Amino acid sequence: MDFEELNERILPLDERAMEQAKRRLDAIAKPLDGLGELEKICIGIAGLTGQAELSLKKRAVVVFCADNGVVAEGVTQTDASVTAVMARRIALGQSCVCRMAETAGAKVLPVDIGMLRRVEGVRDLHIADGTGNIASGPAMTRDQALDAVGRGMALAGELKEKGYELCACGEMGIGNTTTSGAVASVLLSLPPEQTVGPGAGLSAQALARKRDIVRQAIEVNRPDPFDALDVLCKLGGFDIAGMTGFYLGCALHRLPVILDGLIGSVAALLAVRLCPGSRIAMIPSHSSAEPAAKAIMETLGFRPILWGNFKLGEGTGAVCMMPLLDMILSVYRSAVSFSEADIPQYRYDGRKAETADRRGLC
Repeated sequence: MDFEELNERILPLDERAMEQAKRRLDAIAKPLDGLGELEKICIGIAGLTGQAELSLKKRAVVVFCADNGVVAEGVTQTDASVTAVMARRIALGQSCVCRMAETAGAKVLPVDIGMLRRVEGVRDLHIADGTGNIASGPAMTRDQALDAVGRGMALAGELKEKGYELCACGEMGIGNTTTSGAVASVLLSLPPEQTVGPGAGLSAQALARKRDIVRQAIEVNRPDPFDALDVLCKLGGFDIAGMTGFYLGCALHRLPVILDGLIGSVAALLAVRLCPGSRIAMIPSHSSAEPAAKAIMETLGFRPILWGNFKLGEGTGAVCMMPLLDMILSVYRSAVSFSEADIPQYRYDGRKAETADRRGLC
């Protein structure tokens, strides 16, 4: 896969559509830029889709499920069997993200990108039965990483063809805060103490061990920090690889995608390192409670919209953004204008107009 060529195929945001969306928002009877980041996201979606008439009705939450060999090092509270158990509950519509997605009007699509055990009702994009143990060797081969990225990209294209207008990306995989923390440590040039957190709730002693294992994994594998794919191969997970590809596919197919927590943010950082243009499709949601989350958001140039100290994963934080997007679109489409209210329209009076970041949706 030629990422340079792929990046060239990702077209920039449509400036004309963005200006139309900006004028419409400014004409609404409210303070200019009164809805802040939500207005900028709205403008960015117009730029991504090339349409000032916005629709986000058909929506999906894709949950990439995979197992991680590093679980053998005792870095988690539970064993790898929980990945399959929770993937099954997602397939049955019983997990937290399913209940939240139903409220938000989104379909949940669980995907097996590398679980140890196959699960009925989970989409089969299986690469291998979990990754290698990063404490003693690479997580996956370069070919496996490229395969997982490619499958994630293809899934984004498939959803676009099926008429989906908004996606969120989540994950399910015991041990993936360890792999994500390791990837973040290398890509951000930060020690494990600043990137590796307790995940689902480790004791102080267990957290110290988890950080030691990440440190060991980096020493054993010696990933090249300037080669994002090398970092992914040596320290990542199949869930991270699939999400990375999904973000790339969303950018290529002009499909807005909401980022979730730490694992999703790490995948987004990998996607941007591989193809800088992929940032245009991404919408931030929240900043995870994990220590690397804030640094990743800052590196990507995003401002999290929500702060809830979330630790769950599955795409739950991303789903929380969907009702907020519904609200801004309701204002965008039908709120009373200055002219309709017979009020003089506000002007910027020399202030620089707030607009969407031309690099992306926020």
